[in-house]
Amino acid sequence: MSKRDYYEILEINRNSEDDEIKKAYRKLAMKHHPDRNPNNPKSEERFKEAKEAYEILSDPNKRASYDQHGHAGLDANTGGQGFADTFGDIFGDIFGARGGNSNIYRGADLRYNLQITLEQAARGTETKIRIPTMETCKPCNGNGSKPGTSPITCPTCNGQGQVRMQQGFFSIQQACPKCHGKGKFINSPCLTCSGAGRIKQHKTLSVKIPAGVDENDRIRLSGEGEAGVNSGPSGDLYVVINLLPHAVFQRDHNDLHCEMPISFTTAALGGEIEIPTLEGHAKIKIPAETQSGKVFRLRGKGIKGVRTQTIGDLQCHMVVETPVKLTTRQKELLQEFESISQEDCSRHNPRAKSWMDKAREFFSE
Repeated sequence: MSKRDYYEILEINRNSEDDEIKKAYRKLAMKHHPDRNPNNPKSEERFKEAKEAYEILSDPNKRASYDQHGHAGLDANTGGQGFADTFGDIFGDIFGARGGNSNIYRGADLRYNLQITLEQAARGTETKIRIPTMETCKPCNGNGSKPGTSPITCPTCNGQGQVRMQQGFFSIQQACPKCHGKGKFINSPCLTCSGAGRIKQHKTLSVKIPAGVDENDRIRLSGEGEAGVNSGPSGDLYVVINLLPHAVFQRDHNDLHCEMPISFTTAALGGEIEIPTLEGHAKIKIPAETQSGKVFRLRGKGIKGVRTQTIGDLQCHMVVETPVKLTTRQKELLQEFESISQEDCSRHNPRAKSWMDKAREFFSE
């Protein structure tokens, strides 16, 4: 059976550049890799074809010979780079399997949930927090060895951090089991950190909360996360804002909402009431015949957000309160009021009259 054209296998043009060849091979290798297609002979064959095509076309001399003479121009016993080398070249940047450079790690990011009051969120504040974290061990300066000693080159991988393992028809690289990919081995571990190079500690930080922060807003403290491994950079600390429930107000972005109970008399006759705001007290004029649920908006009495120059509003929701624990005289007056109101119900209670008419229509159908 004649071999397929290498350019056809990789689905590229004959004048393709090196990066195009590499990209095409990476795509096919990922698609047909045996680990992704177990017990699939067709995918395995396509994978082998793509590997062979890449080995030839990625080598300038072999490619030139192939372009001029085709398959006949290639020595059947040509070695070239083996599969493990090819695999490492292509996927090393993805899986981090290229020698001793994989032993330096950035420290983990940390999250701290900070609860603050609505007033603190509106005005801004500064507070201190205490967090557990992994810090660089000072006695060994992070290298994990007892002071006065140093890590030695790993005898298993000769400092490469990787070892080759044969699996079936190809070999792969994996982290050295002795040094765990570091390339170095600690003979005399530091007594403080037991060779880890880091120890768990608590630290206290000062956090500035800007005015206008809202629920789930994050404040980033750069470099205040966990220490990196083997002199890697430290992670970051993210302080996540949680607002405590407020006795009066509910926040909706930059607006504030509150329920304001008013008496039956004030709702019917009108009047003036005093309401709280974050800046003190304010007064609202209640017009006569105000219904429960009526909303009065006080502009500019809300919160100025972090990312805007506009100040929100305070929206007061009126709740007409039914009187309780009435005296005998109060009950007599209300009964008299009700009796008079019934003489012209449609005038004094228009919503009730409308509702009753709709109910009668419903039951008469």
